[in-house]
Amino acid sequence: MPSRKKTAMFASAFFTCVFSFVMICVVLATQHWMSSEVCFSGTNSTVTVSLTYGLFSGTCEQFVTAGLQVSERTFQVADNLRNTKAKSMIITIIVILVLSLLSSLLSSGFTCTNAVSNPYQTFLGPTGVYTWNSLCGIFVLIAMILFPVNIEGNNLSEELARGCFSVLQTHIKSAHTYGYSYWIMLLIIFLNIASIIIIYFYDHARYSKKKEQERPIENAPKDVILF
Repeated sequence: MPSRKKTAMFASAFFTCVFSFVMICVVLATQHWMSSEVCFSGTNSTVTVSLTYGLFSGTCEQFVTAGLQVSERTFQVADNLRNTKAKSMIITIIVILVLSLLSSLLSSGFTCTNAVSNPYQTFLGPTGVYTWNSLCGIFVLIAMILFPVNIEGNNLSEELARGCFSVLQTHIKSAHTYGYSYWIMLLIIFLNIASIIIIYFYDHARYSKKKEQERPIENAPKDVILF
């Protein structure tokens, strides 16, 4: 059976891993990644399309300068994209987040195993926790980078606006605001770092204790050791 200290440390890391898993699920499920105001020039007026969307779905509204408002519509992100690069990037982000979800799940399993037992395999111990938490954090960081690249590089909001309202003409300007679904990914990275720090302190304390136990033998007189 593991010591009380080991159980407490790995249990703490387990809860941070589970919370990270839940947050990744929230990020994938919600559509508050981006809110955009996309302006187009019409024949005699300016049309503004207001968008709120995530990786799978979103909502859009159209406003004309005269004050006319088109009722809110719900759309599927993949169905509204004609730009294959933008669509491929969205799919890539989804795949990366699913991989981070699996990494977080494995990390939760490893920390739970160590909290209740002493596995013989080295990789099932702190090394495995370091590996899966690091991979989860890296995957989430890549997703955080790719999404803004898709917004700016592939004009994602403009593409989605044209998918909602096909009669739009010349694009004038766009304004973007990142929503809470996007910024939650920072929390996920911090949770992964916290898990690694907790296990590192335990591992370092265990290593220091082991060295202290070996020191009396190293410092003992040679004749005593020979005896």
